[in-house]
Amino acid sequence: MTPFTRLFRYAAVHRTDVCLATVYSTLNKLFDIAPEVLIGVVVDVVVNKEASILARFGISEPTDQVLALGILTFLIWVFESLFEFLYSIKWRNLAQSVQHELRMDAYAHVQHMNLSYFESGSTGGLLSVLNDDINQLERFLDSGANEIIQVVVSTLVIGGIFFYVSPQIAIFAMLPIPCILFGMFFFQRRLTPLYLAVRQQVSNLNARLANNITGIATIKSYVTEDYEIDKIHADSNSYRLANGKVIALSSAVIPIIRMAIMGGFIATLVLGGWLTLEGSLAVGSYSVLIFLTQRLLWPLTGLAKTVDLFERSMASATRVFDLLKVPSPFDRTGEPLPLKTIVGEIKLENVTFSYEDNRPVLQNISLHIPAGSTAAFVGTTGSGKSTLVKLLLRFYEPKQGRLLIDGRDIQRLNIRDLRQCIGFVSQEVFLFQGTVRENIMYGSFGAQMQDIEKGARGAEAHDFISALPEGYETIVGERGMNFSGGQRQRISIARALVKNPPLLILDEATSAVDNETEAAIQRSLESIAKGRTTLLIAHRLSTVRNADNIFVLEKGILAESGTHEELLAKNGVYASLWKVQTGERAH
Repeated sequence: MTPFTRLFRYAAVHRTDVCLATVYSTLNKLFDIAPEVLIGVVVDVVVNKEASILARFGISEPTDQVLALGILTFLIWVFESLFEFLYSIKWRNLAQSVQHELRMDAYAHVQHMNLSYFESGSTGGLLSVLNDDINQLERFLDSGANEIIQVVVSTLVIGGIFFYVSPQIAIFAMLPIPCILFGMFFFQRRLTPLYLAVRQQVSNLNARLANNITGIATIKSYVTEDYEIDKIHADSNSYRLANGKVIALSSAVIPIIRMAIMGGFIATLVLGGWLTLEGSLAVGSYSVLIFLTQRLLWPLTGLAKTVDLFERSMASATRVFDLLKVPSPFDRTGEPLPLKTIVGEIKLENVTFSYEDNRPVLQNISLHIPAGSTAAFVGTTGSGKSTLVKLLLRFYEPKQGRLLIDGRDIQRLNIRDLRQCIGFVSQEVFLFQGTVRENIMYGSFGAQMQDIEKGARGAEAHDFISALPEGYETIVGERGMNFSGGQRQRISIARALVKNPPLLILDEATSAVDNETEAAIQRSLESIAKGRTTLLIAHRLSTVRNADNIFVLEKGILAESGTHEELLAKNGVYASLWKVQTGERAH
């Protein structure tokens, strides 16, 4: 299916507006052509006077004929302007509507994709599709569709007038049209892959820019500004060169069309002049044909530009609709999981998982976490701790085995219900543009102020928030850059507590806080964990020493489990980690 067909089917809901816009464009072009026809009538009145065409309609006096032509010209210009106004509004609003709907559908589709899509793809490239490519489609719908309709209408109407007045001249005048159309399609086939290459290059450039702006602190700290400028220069130059190939080809279209138009105009001028001199063609008719030749052929020059815009838009449409074809497994079906019925028991049965490289990250993991208990997962970097959390949230699905909540396989549950019951504090804290209050109540939009303050107190965040210039109404800045890592972490914990979930996951939740704040969070952990199942993932073993059960992962395998004291007594992996972190010598 071609990109145009996909776009046409997508816009089918606007069929009535498309039909109205097409009618307005057609009527505008008909009234736009009429003045050239009136020029021939005026010449006929001046030459033939009482024997003119208008005399056949009962207007015999030449002065009355001229006055009638003036009134008719006024009405034609009024209606031509009216329909131009109407088609402009209709096409432009239609373009805005389709642009808005396509962007929202694409964005909603992206929102429901698996986390793996975002972890393996380019944010800048995705933004390029959602913004630049959809804007390119809007440009075509805004003006291109109208121009195509008007060229078709003018060709049919003026061609009909030519054949009515002089079939002989019509044949010669219209001979260039097949050549022009063949040339445009010839160029179109060669422009299509070039425009796709241009869109890919601009995607690469946007990805680089987005990545560099996000990592500006790292760039400055390593004094690599010049290095990154060179990288952007290379990407921008690749974009320029890709556009250069398009420009070299598309710039040849109009001059070639001009030469074809010249042939049609000369044919009308010379052949029509001979026929008029011989008396077989009226002077008025000859005048009409001379003026209409330009109106017949010259719009095809504009059509060449429209074809160029069309090809750009179809390249963008290909990228947008290809994005919409990417599987989006988010499913609102599945067994319901009422929030109030959740007890919080978690079981893993022989769970095995690997990413796309098929290297096992978790291997045959089986464990049991009683409802209401606090469980901790520890191990070296890459041991699979965070992956286990991603499986529990169904960011990924296990290759083998099952994860169960209250005895129910989570793969059979409604995914929204599942995630609603889990409060997740990631090690990569993200704050949204807005106030502190809005960030804490994010996802719990009906929360009252007392709930927000309660959550902040539980996260040991209330004191520093109260000390801010605007308190809870203080703007956090983009990605929360106005706050320290520890402050962002505590706001994130407060956000999870306001949600008040039966299951709470803290993934390195104290990794960015100082020792004093960690101690404060530790003190409040008993109240935070009370009445809910809590999972702690940490490198700092001091954070998890009071957990009811500690699971030690080593290279994707469950190496050992038990309480802090039990694991120290085993003198295994956990004991070694503890000695390293406490500075004890290993014996």
